[in-house]
Amino acid sequence: GVERKSGGLSADARMQLGEIASEVGFARVTMDGEVQYGARQPLVRVGPAVVALPAGAFLQAVPAAEAAMAAFAVEQAAGAERIADLYCGVGTFTFRLAQIAPVHAADGHAPAIRALTSAIATAPGLKGITAETRDLARRPVLAVELKKTDTVLFDPPRAGALEQTAEIAASQVSRVIGVSCNPATFARDARVLIDAGFSLDRVFPVDQFLWSPHVELVGVFTR
Repeated sequence: GVERKSGGLSADARMQLGEIASEVGFARVTMDGEVQYGARQPLVRVGPAVVALPAGAFLQAVPAAEAAMAAFAVEQAAGAERIADLYCGVGTFTFRLAQIAPVHAADGHAPAIRALTSAIATAPGLKGITAETRDLARRPVLAVELKKTDTVLFDPPRAGALEQTAEIAASQVSRVIGVSCNPATFARDARVLIDAGFSLDRVFPVDQFLWSPHVELVGVFTR
């Protein structure tokens, strides 16, 4: 699948785009949130699961970087009893984490949550996954809702997760794995956790945005 903004393409240009997509074997082309060309359902492997990718869904930029970050997250979550995966998307971390403990996944993109839920059947043997559509900026998972959760992973957009971080800080969660593509908002959110008694134990940088100054990182907090 390819996700692009049209920039006001004409009808003829869109027709040509469809012809080119067919020639090169694209599964789907989505523009401005609408599918302009679709030959087949794009499928992506996410850890042990196979996800039918909805239009507009988020994926990491580089598969190798995703695999490295996921392996690091699973390593750092070892021993968890219950995990919350917030801003989960289609389950980039969810399915891998569910191999070690039950996971509750939440994200504001309803098609992504539907795709994640449908993909559970493709990955037998997991510890259990529950999922909900939830705008975590406007309606973060509350501290009281995290009462039985000992580990949280969050992977927000560039704006960060300030509202959600405040609820995590107020909870009894003892371990947080923060994934970020924006070191500035990561540092801001990290300060909230540190002020609540967490220590930043490890930072794992991932240079997945080639030919740009941007960097992905994974930070591990414990208390």
